[in-house]
Amino acid sequence: MKFGVITFPGSNCDQDMIYVLQTILKQETVNLWHKDSDLQGVDCVVLPGGFSYGDYLRSGAIAQYSPIMKSVQEHAANGGYVIGICNGFQILTESGLLPGALLHNNSQKFICKNIFLRPVSSSAAITRELDEEQVYKIPIAHAEGRYYADQKTLKELVSNDQILFRYCNKEGELNANPNGSLDNIAGVCNARKNVFGMMPHPERAADENLANTDGVKLFESLIANMNN
Repeated sequence: MKFGVITFPGSNCDQDMIYVLQTILKQETVNLWHKDSDLQGVDCVVLPGGFSYGDYLRSGAIAQYSPIMKSVQEHAANGGYVIGICNGFQILTESGLLPGALLHNNSQKFICKNIFLRPVSSSAAITRELDEEQVYKIPIAHAEGRYYADQKTLKELVSNDQILFRYCNKEGELNANPNGSLDNIAGVCNARKNVFGMMPHPERAADENLANTDGVKLFESLIANMNN
């Protein structure tokens, strides 16, 4: 598989993502620039975390107008894979590639800590190989991570198996919610299941030197199922 990781002004997780994909997972990976339009034939485009354009207006609101996003939208429309992590998730909702919105955390504070996730979707590539009974420890780092959608959209997400992850405690109980997200939602995909977004950072839990490799399992599931 060939991955392309976009760098926007203010991205700060792009090199982390490239390191994990290229060095840990041994995948062909290229760095894409926000002003470019050529995706260089990648199978999966990655929108990394950070503070694109300083998070002015709203997080992701300006990045959606970057020249490369037209190519990303065309890639997704043609069935290509796209994944957005944290700020990347915010950009995907602002671009209309994913339903819902990411609002300010209930605490109105930036939160940076390890949290726990339970996979939900049994059909999405990024969760298909994960154990629904297992809890995954993945860090978050955001100020606008509270997922919101109207009740009609939430009903569609549930019925279409589009909810990727829910926040939980270390025992897997759905009673821990770090930011006030609707229905404990930590990540969603589109109805076609080729565009994924999540607020937690699996690339920050993918190296033995960090004493946590839970994030690797998410990437392995994505790689194993992208063409299935």
